[in-house]
Formats: sequence, C-alpha cells, structure tokens
Amino acid sequence: MSHLDRLRAVFRTALNLPADTDVDDLEYRAIPQWDSLAHMALIAAMEDEFSVMIDTDEMIDMSSFTKAAELLERHGVGAAAR
Repeated sequence: MSHLDRLRAVFRTALNLPADTDVDDLEYRAIPQWDSLAHMALIAAMEDEFSVMIDTDEMIDMSSFTKAAELLERHGVGAAAR
C-alpha cells in the first residue's frame, strides 16, 4: 500500500467517512466532519500512522488532503517512491 493510500485511509478513519469516499480533493471545513476537533484527531492519526511529529505551523497549514501529502513528503514519507 502506497503512502498516499495509507493517508487516504487515515483521512477516512479520522473523519469517520465511508470507505469509498474520494478524499483527494478534500479541504478543511469543506465537509461538516472536518472541523477543528476532527483536525486534531487527523493530525494525531497521521503522526501515529507515519511515525512523524507535526508541529503547530504545519498543523495550521494542513488545510487539504494535498497539503497533508506535501507535509508527509517534507517529513521524508514517500520520498523514496519517486
């Protein structure tokens, strides 16, 4: 499973979305499930799944699935797959 597939699964689980939900274009607050509380749960789930530490600035900047994927790349997740 690629890191992006793992990230999609983390998003679906943390935001309590159906398994077939397309999250690739998802943005913060675009759906009711992704509120500030869910954002913190999502950050924690990403840290657990990928063994990274996300700082406060990164948490604030992570406003979409795409930004989350970019954040993981900055932490070296998936960089070897290029």
